[in-house]
Amino acid sequence: MTTTQPAPAASPSPEAPKAPEATDGPPRLTRLTFHGPLSEARATRIVGRVAEALHRAPGGKGTVLDLGCGWGELLLRVLEAAPAATGIGVDLNAEDLARGRAAAQARGLGERVQFIEESATDTARGPADVVLCLSSAHTLLPADASPPHTADALHALRRLVAPGGRVVLGEGFWQHTPTPAELAAMWPDAETGEHLCLGDLADAAVAAGFRPLWVETADEEEWEEFESGYLADTEEWLATYPAHPKAAEARDRADRHRAMFLRGYRRVLGTAYLTLVPVSGNQGNYPR
Repeated sequence: MTTTQPAPAASPSPEAPKAPEATDGPPRLTRLTFHGPLSEARATRIVGRVAEALHRAPGGKGTVLDLGCGWGELLLRVLEAAPAATGIGVDLNAEDLARGRAAAQARGLGERVQFIEESATDTARGPADVVLCLSSAHTLLPADASPPHTADALHALRRLVAPGGRVVLGEGFWQHTPTPAELAAMWPDAETGEHLCLGDLADAAVAAGFRPLWVETADEEEWEEFESGYLADTEEWLATYPAHPKAAEARDRADRHRAMFLRGYRRVLGTAYLTLVPVSGNQGNYPR
């Protein structure tokens, strides 16, 4: 007598790969290394220049202050180049600060750097041997201060840098005076008085008590890398979740930002990186 064996239970079919979770909106700026148009090559050169001031400090134990630091990538690279130095980054964006702390821990710098959530306006954190202020001059002044902020910010930076130290100021400048049509395509209420031209920017640094050790400007490739990276997370999220409840808001924000760049400030607004040396207070007589 034959018996019928029950058929073996079917194995569960493998699950299909899951799409990335929609969460509450697109990720924040994960495609950017720096929060500005700054290439790896230029960052390396800037780090090398300012690290000299840290190596000259007793025992190499210089200090770095990063104002409006975001996630502080340049700050961390300066500390990597000067293994005995310590640093502080200040910013008001808690998410960026958390990213900076995580990066510091991952790179073995957690004991040498602090990321602090506070305003840079009227900060008493200095003086430091190296002061970084990348596209953050406005953070040094009250919120109601009228632009351009550059001259007043430079005077604040002069007070925050130690004798013989270095300041790196990343600041916007007009490559040419914007036309009314270009201004209309930029951010709301854009006006010509918001920025200086490059020559006036350098002159403002001299008037504030610095000598410009190095003056350089972001090129078109750096700008395009930054602007595309700035929107990349949002664009991919929108392509994946076009019907998400927050998609319309994110889409409008991305479209407006892209239009501002491509129709407004592209090839009009530049970014200058000034490596500055404070003028000594010693006014003694020297042999001629």
